[in-house]
Amino acid sequence: MDECEILAGIASPADVKALSPEQLEQLASEIRDFLVQKVSATGGHLGPNLGVVELTIALHKAFDSPTDPFVFDTSHQSYVHKILTGRHDQFDTLRQKGGLSGYTSRAESEHDWTESSHASASLSVADGLSKAAARTGKANKTVAVVGDGALTGGMCWEALNNIATDKSSNVVIVVNDNGRSYSPTIGGLAENLAELRMQPFYDRVMEQGKSTLNSMGWVGRRTFDALHAFKEGVKNTVITTEMFPELGMKYIGPVDGHNLKALEHAFEYAREYEGPLIVHVVTEKGRGYAPAEANTADLMHSTGVIDPRTGDPLSESGPSWTGQFAKTLVDAGERREDIVAITAAMAGPTGLAAFGSRFPERFYDVGIAEQHAVASAAGLALGGLHPIVAIYATFMNRAFDQVLMDVALTGLPVTFVLDRAGITGSDGASHNGVWDYSLLSIVPGIRIAAPRDGEQLVELFDEAIEVSTGPTVVRFPKGNLPKPIEAIEQLHDGVDVLRYGEADQDEQTPSILLIATGSTAHDALIAADALQESGSNVTVVDPRWVVPVAPSLLALADDHDLVVTIEDGVMHGGIGALISEALNCASIDVPVRHIAVPEKFLEHASRGQLLEELGMDAPGIIASVTEWLEEITTNDEEPEV
Repeated sequence: MDECEILAGIASPADVKALSPEQLEQLASEIRDFLVQKVSATGGHLGPNLGVVELTIALHKAFDSPTDPFVFDTSHQSYVHKILTGRHDQFDTLRQKGGLSGYTSRAESEHDWTESSHASASLSVADGLSKAAARTGKANKTVAVVGDGALTGGMCWEALNNIATDKSSNVVIVVNDNGRSYSPTIGGLAENLAELRMQPFYDRVMEQGKSTLNSMGWVGRRTFDALHAFKEGVKNTVITTEMFPELGMKYIGPVDGHNLKALEHAFEYAREYEGPLIVHVVTEKGRGYAPAEANTADLMHSTGVIDPRTGDPLSESGPSWTGQFAKTLVDAGERREDIVAITAAMAGPTGLAAFGSRFPERFYDVGIAEQHAVASAAGLALGGLHPIVAIYATFMNRAFDQVLMDVALTGLPVTFVLDRAGITGSDGASHNGVWDYSLLSIVPGIRIAAPRDGEQLVELFDEAIEVSTGPTVVRFPKGNLPKPIEAIEQLHDGVDVLRYGEADQDEQTPSILLIATGSTAHDALIAADALQESGSNVTVVDPRWVVPVAPSLLALADDHDLVVTIEDGVMHGGIGALISEALNCASIDVPVRHIAVPEKFLEHASRGQLLEELGMDAPGIIASVTEWLEEITTNDEEPEV
């Protein structure tokens, strides 16, 4: 028998439906082996997908994708879905440029309905799809797969509030609960009741019994109340009701997420049930792969390239931006007792885990709830503390209103640390943190810092937490720390001069000012050396604090023939636009050009590949500046009419 005999024959969900129970079990085993081999070679979200193998097989067995839309919350757990919808032969290209996306992608398959990898949005999308189906006369089901972690986001509960009130809704909410275990404390009785609740005739029996007992007067009503109370008592003992309050929705579960027979039974019932319902499925993240099961930190939620036998990384990783911030924050906490830290369910990835371990009483994990994190930070600041809110830059988009209205309007000292700022690459369009400059720079009184290296990260963070009159932001990219760049001079308002043009150049030599923000300084210096050799006079500065615009930048710009801003963020409304506006207000008439991310969503690729493609690396900077110099020179030589 071939190693993947069953998997090789899966080209669509129809092939899954044709399999026997024994073949489905074999398919689950083959998929786990396949995931380990393929994700080990490319990197990706291994643990979550190992946990949803049986769940995804059972979904495709019971429902009819794409007629029945599947909406995966965040969709990093959609690898098995991709395999079962005819894409297993593309997994060698997973998360690679031009290859398979690490999330659902409408361009890849008709079975993928969404693109965004931000959490807690699936139920709202499913609600809309359900309403659209009802409006257009379709009788299909809409299946939303949401994790227990995503349910900590308020948007899920806003959606549930609406779904529960629409009894004509066709939404099936599958809660993939891999964060805690549920142990039946009443033995066989609880198991029998759970199975009974899944029977198609159960609802009819309960409704008929209620009607019969109520017709018997007060004795009947008291009997029904007693039975109902007994039922609820059992349910409250077996099921954690803080996550599933009385929503007025049918509830099925908890179901063993690795028992194909139980899953099929639950989903078949869900398919036939009229109205919205919740199927609560308990799964084990990383299941079936010993290195993932032994990884207590995050069960191999996301990995780089690893040895498939041991799970050990195959590439050496140097000191990272996140690691440097983690040390810096702990040091600050040692010095100042008013420093507290907040995470939105990402303590490890954002560098807060060490602070939480050292100062557990000063550390708050609010779940996937960025809006609450920022508003809560406002309250902490009002109470006399200095909160540090560490969030991936892409997720900060969600909390803009709270930054503006709850923090900045009141002038509160809250420091936001934005990890994965700028182009992140392989995780695709919605994970690139390129919008923070444009969004946050319009907030009155805010100060934004962009360190170019680890030493500057320490300096700028320490400066940020000294600000007591309003919010501050420190943002840095994904990856390893670059080599430190020493400044030649620091100007009176904090701008670092990294390179001066040669003073002995004649007046005919064009002078260029490169304003390089954050990590772009390294490519800017390489480009400056090449441009200098080509006959230009190039000065490179790092503003350090990019918002507000430093006065010394305006004075420097006035002394040059061309100003070029370079930033790892979107061009529209970014730092370059802010500098142009400042120059215009100061009546400084100098040509200004911008190198930044264009106004479009970026396809997944490595960070280096995207920088090259967008002309934001050193060769791209050289090419753009050379072209702009030629345009300026040509315009200067044209005779006046």
